Amino acid sequence: MPNPTDSPPLTGRRAQAARNDAVILDAARAVFLDDPKAPIAAVAERAGVGISALYRRYAGKEDLLRKLCHDGLRRFVAAAEEAAADPDPWRAFAGFLERVVDADVHSLTVRLAGTFAPTEEMGRDAVRANELVAALVERARDAGRLRPDVVTQDVGLLLEGCAAVRVPDPERTRQLRRRHLAVLLAGLAVTEPSLPGPPPAPGEFDWRWRRPE
Repeated sequence: MPNPTDSPPLTGRRAQAARNDAVILDAARAVFLDDPKAPIAAVAERAGVGISALYRRYAGKEDLLRKLCHDGLRRFVAAAEEAAADPDPWRAFAGFLERVVDADVHSLTVRLAGTFAPTEEMGRDAVRANELVAALVERARDAGRLRPDVVTQDVGLLLEGCAAVRVPDPERTRQLRRRHLAVLLAGLAVTEPSLPGPPPAPGEFDWRWRRPE
């Protein structure tokens, strides 16, 4: 039975506009994963729409990049919020990582860092994301399931490593990433020996988001 609070389905022109927007965003994701410097015209060509249709939705390439990254950030937050509701600390932590890896959020995040100016709303969502991940890490550590020398910033590096695994077949990519994540999770659950070197510091990778002068 549908939830009475659900929004009614889109019809007519609104439905078509939503479908067109989804096609454009899918095309933009594929284009900019291959080449973040690609022109916006390449997105229109891949989406099979006129450049005017694209500009009706986005003022320019930077707006499109910002939309792609913010959508990914929202998916990240949603996955972390879902995990926070799991009463089992390790299952919550591992399940969160699996959902984010499957959503392929970090591929674009790494590729597009520094290519646009984030909005204040994105900044707030980024803070929320960090708080949620920190809580998942702390819960898993306190439960004795996560090695004590793992920090929140290690999670970002782990996700970047999984995002780097890519082959032409999307399903095989998903399988290989899940396998790589399982290996990493096995290492995170080990308490000895200690990890080498100092852990990543808060903000140590923020330099990627600074736009060149």
